[in-house]
Amino acid sequence: MIARSTRRDFLKAGGAAALAAFAPTPVRAAASGRVVIVGGGFGGATCARMLRKFAPGIDVTLVEPNETFITCPFSNAVIGGLAEMASITHSYDGLRRAGVTLVRDSVTAIDAERKNVRFGSRSSLPYDRLVLSPGIDIKWRAIEGYDEAASAILPHAWKAGAQTMLLRRQLEEMPDGGVVVMTIPANPFRCPPGPYERASLIANYLKTRKPRSKLILLDAKDTFSKQGLFIEGWKQLYGPLIEWVPFGQNGNLVRVDPATKTIYTEFVEQKADVANIIPPQRSAAIVDTAGLAGRSDWCNVNPTTFESVVVPGIHIVGDAIVAGAMPKSGFSAGSQAKVCAQAIAALQSGETPSIPSFINTCYSLVGPDYGISVVDVFRVAPDGAITAVVGAGGVSPLGASAAFRKQEAEYGRGWYVSQTSEMFG
Repeated sequence: MIARSTRRDFLKAGGAAALAAFAPTPVRAAASGRVVIVGGGFGGATCARMLRKFAPGIDVTLVEPNETFITCPFSNAVIGGLAEMASITHSYDGLRRAGVTLVRDSVTAIDAERKNVRFGSRSSLPYDRLVLSPGIDIKWRAIEGYDEAASAILPHAWKAGAQTMLLRRQLEEMPDGGVVVMTIPANPFRCPPGPYERASLIANYLKTRKPRSKLILLDAKDTFSKQGLFIEGWKQLYGPLIEWVPFGQNGNLVRVDPATKTIYTEFVEQKADVANIIPPQRSAAIVDTAGLAGRSDWCNVNPTTFESVVVPGIHIVGDAIVAGAMPKSGFSAGSQAKVCAQAIAALQSGETPSIPSFINTCYSLVGPDYGISVVDVFRVAPDGAITAVVGAGGVSPLGASAAFRKQEAEYGRGWYVSQTSEMFG
């Protein structure tokens, strides 16, 4: 844990170290070829922008079906009524200005042998190297009774957009005194602290707008990311409004009935006025068209280049991969994308990529002016795994003052502006 007096210095130093690690030294003007990137989120957009910086001779095409990108980070603030969708919606115009070709379409198949991707609305697009940053898909029917149709009644809101607004509207329409139930899956899943931040901001909404209501968290785990900090904040801010039910106390979801909004664990049934079901996840299904995940839910990559260990010439970053100790987060995806871009620039120049290190910084809001954070540093171990560097990084201190928590919340908002500016310009 970082002491209060040194934490700000660590964050500054960590940021500087990250910039130094990912600096384009040198710019590989000799690198050439065509790189196609699929997915315009934290991983894909960052990789596209960094490739243009590291290797201006490489032709970069980003394939993304949506006109804008809506971030999962800070979507919990939208659900809790602290922000609007416009604040988390970003244009790709900055990438176009940087020289990235944008193709607004969906990739339907990958032909790794011929090195091209196929689309629903056009034949194909060739590549020398392909980068996939496809994110996650929901594992429909992993929970009995929960399929895509059920998510229109019991939203997951784990892909930002329409589901985000659906959950927000349900909370707004719920009468005071209602019961909100959230279910949280077992690891691994996108953004490990995300459900607990969401619970915090839903609780803040209930406390200020519908104070006679209750929030019940049914968790498939007994421990979770930043647990001590979240629980301390819940006690300070929300008291008995939040009830966390861990796995060991029968918190594991087994079945839902969308028609009656009834949630079932192994021994208990709970009726909800609003239910947020966060189901198990896997890498987006596009990876299956090239067999990149094998029989697993996630893809395995070389941590130095993020090239698939199954299919050469295809690189994968972000939530879709197994990245050792690195969590599935937006910052992780961006960190991986920078390394991937440098590696591709080196490979396309006939050079050997360097061994990277990584940083992940994650801020969470427990309340509008109550922030907590964790910083981790990672390296590639001799056995090829990405491991956390012991003694580096740290978490917000327990027992911090209100002023400190407010400052952390401000840092979190600053982090978001910095990250999205780096991605989209």
